[in-house]
Amino acid sequence: MHVHRLTKVLPYTPDQLFTLVGDVDLYPEFVPWVTGMRTWGRRDEADGGSSVDAEAAVGFAFLKERFATRVRRDPATRTVSVNLISGPFKRLVNEWRFEPHPNGVEIHFMIDFAFKSRFLDAMLEANFDRAVGKLIGCFEKRAAALYGPA
Repeated sequence: MHVHRLTKVLPYTPDQLFTLVGDVDLYPEFVPWVTGMRTWGRRDEADGGSSVDAEAAVGFAFLKERFATRVRRDPATRTVSVNLISGPFKRLVNEWRFEPHPNGVEIHFMIDFAFKSRFLDAMLEANFDRAVGKLIGCFEKRAAALYGPA
């Protein structure tokens, strides 16, 4: 079981980062290891939220995989939640929450996952903190490009 939580403050608005993280179609433009993205089944929900199913193609030096998730966006709570549909994971749950902060936005990031393959599980566990740091860094760079430097 691999659970990672991170809280970080950035000088943007909660709505800006909620929009950035919720637009999964654009991930291949700024997350280097996401080599493709296909989405389908967009649904608007009665509570104002929405969801979409997304299949990401990812590629690292030693690994090329595809996995599908359901991405739910809740503008009332500025939360983007991701749940596994299919792929090389036994479990994958991810949540981003964006709260107002005097210096901009406080990001609450959580990911909980396990691979079906013990080998992949061990490989990612050894580099997990670094991988999460790189992922958050990709979103920080994209926010700077879209909304101005921090």
